[in-house]
Amino acid sequence: MIGLICQLLLLYLLAIFVRVVLSWFPLNPNGSMATVAGFFYMVTDPVMNPVRRILPTARFGGMALDFSPIIVIVGIQIIRGIIC
Repeated sequence: MIGLICQLLLLYLLAIFVRVVLSWFPLNPNGSMATVAGFFYMVTDPVMNPVRRILPTARFGGMALDFSPIIVIVGIQIIRGIIC
């Protein structure tokens, strides 16, 4: 059972990384990659949104930086370190 939880946490980390990488590229709203990105947003938003509400968005010039993926990744790694 613990092995399954560890694998699911690892899979969730992968989903967060994919979401972050997809956010770097402009996507056509009607394209297939927008559907893939939408899936990863749907999967990761329930964990990322509460962190976003607590953490302010950093602004550098005209660019906004979202640090919530880093906080969530660190949190999952801590949980994996304790459980796995």
